[in-house]
Amino acid sequence: MSKEAVFTLKIEPELREAFMAEAAAVHRPASQIVREFMRDYVEQQQKAREYDDWFRAEVEAGLKEADDPNTVWHSHEDVVADMERQRQSFLGRIKAGE
Repeated sequence: MSKEAVFTLKIEPELREAFMAEAAAVHRPASQIVREFMRDYVEQQQKAREYDDWFRAEVEAGLKEADDPNTVWHSHEDVVADMERQRQSFLGRIKAGE
């Protein structure tokens, strides 16, 4: 087990009293609840940072692809027309009982 450290925190007396009362109401030590809050916060921040890193990498890859002269571009109209052809084909297969 690792050594424990003391964490000093300044809070309003009303907040402390309310927090201590709620911790007592659920029969849990306030320090345990604070540790859970801290763990949750750390986990949320790490996930947010991982997502930001992933998103930036995806944007950079997209920009690199967009700048590549070998990239094939499709017009919006062509994509919509192709989707409509696929939709009609699918609806036809449904009617045919496939």
